[in-house]
Amino acid sequence: MACSAASAALVSPNSATTAARKLTSPVMASFSQSLTVPSSFSGLRRSSLSSRAPRSASLSRSSRSNRSFVVKASSEASAPLVGNKAPDFEAEAVFDQEFIKVKLSEYIGKKYVILFFYPLDFTFVCPTEITAFSDRYGDFEKLNTEILGVSVDSVFSHLAWVQTDRKSGGLGDLKYPLISDVTKSISRSYGVLIPDQGIALRGLFIIDKEGVIQHSTINNLAIGRSVDETMRTLQALQYVQENPDEVCPAGWKPGEKSMKPDPKLSKEYFAAI
Repeated sequence: MACSAASAALVSPNSATTAARKLTSPVMASFSQSLTVPSSFSGLRRSSLSSRAPRSASLSRSSRSNRSFVVKASSEASAPLVGNKAPDFEAEAVFDQEFIKVKLSEYIGKKYVILFFYPLDFTFVCPTEITAFSDRYGDFEKLNTEILGVSVDSVFSHLAWVQTDRKSGGLGDLKYPLISDVTKSISRSYGVLIPDQGIALRGLFIIDKEGVIQHSTINNLAIGRSVDETMRTLQALQYVQENPDEVCPAGWKPGEKSMKPDPKLSKEYFAAI
């Protein structure tokens, strides 16, 4: 998204409604979109809403006695997304310059998913993230992982951006789908929607093959994300799932020493560093 208010362009609520209606129309005569810059917009989101109640995950006594470090959050509405099933969705997307349907649940039992949200097409920080993930797609593919990008823009906007050269601020061909969330329902269900601006924060979620969210991070609008850190976190997740009696310390990378979650056995790790 934009790093300053003067250079950001946001879709107005009226034009977003018009675009959503046209998507459902059987015949599309033309597509138009008006852009405005709200005076309230800035690169850093300052919420005017009241503070949310703190969220907490529950860990049973039996789980603690078994030294389980895989926390499953409660099913209450106030529970965090991490540890719970990822909200399912089906939406239109652009891939290989074609319109397709993407349904998250179709990946369950098959692949890990990197699901990331970005504010708007044709902006500034966003293309650096989107193309960086595309350039590293082969590395994620080796880890049996699919990447899905999401914004509140229409599939027509996605297509136009993909058809724009990178040197002109476009994306060029991407190796993964860009999903259209014109209804904002996906952004809302993942807790990244900014209600008064109608766009999403830079949320990123790692979903395992069972459809459970195992990691999430949310950046403010002006701060881009790291593909390297996303890759490292994914590798750590897959390692502990394959080795449930071990945990990964700070900055762990494949090939480095892991740790036993035990007061005595962990001393082996601390003695070695």
